[in-house]
Amino acid sequence: MNIETATTNCSVSIAKDGRMIVLKEVNNASYTHSEDLHHFIKQALEEASISATDLDAIAVSKGPGSYTGLRIGVSAAKGLCFALDIPLIAISTLESLASQLKLTEGVVIPVLDARRMEVYSAVFNSDYEQIRETRVEEVQPKLYDKFTQQGKVYIVGSGAAKCMEILKHPNFVFHDSVVPSAKEMCSLSYKEYKLKNFENTAYFEPDYLKDFIIHQKKR
Repeated sequence: MNIETATTNCSVSIAKDGRMIVLKEVNNASYTHSEDLHHFIKQALEEASISATDLDAIAVSKGPGSYTGLRIGVSAAKGLCFALDIPLIAISTLESLASQLKLTEGVVIPVLDARRMEVYSAVFNSDYEQIRETRVEEVQPKLYDKFTQQGKVYIVGSGAAKCMEILKHPNFVFHDSVVPSAKEMCSLSYKEYKLKNFENTAYFEPDYLKDFIIHQKKR
């Protein structure tokens, strides 16, 4: 089972040998993950005609992304792993987001909105190998010049809209409507499962990258 809650999309999939057989998701800007996630898990199991005890592992999107969304997804994944005594697999949110584009050239830069003019980002080549570390950065005109000088640069994710305002090189291609989904996690988590790249369930924490900040309303 794959769980993705790092952004506005609450998504659950069940896969067999890396092939998706069930997907339940809703992209809601109101962040209804706490209400939807456990319903989706139950519905996915029912549609797949299996029980939770048939699961071999749980994969969860590890971020970066929404602090609250990540907490909800990771808490649910850990609970299932402990209850079923099965391994936990962590998948990079940006890697699964990048894999939604089918590339034959250039690089893909998945970007998630990180407040103000900042984005969470990483860089992947056309073979979907990460060639620059994941980080939070301010969007500036020359931010990705190194990559635009070499060819097409595909900007994908919720941070693409703010990038579009600043990044004007003709080699940029923007996809601002794409959100991370448990669908793309199926093949990624199966690869990790075969390699036995499991997390320590008790101590695993998501990649927040930024501290959680509470904004109080002005009186």
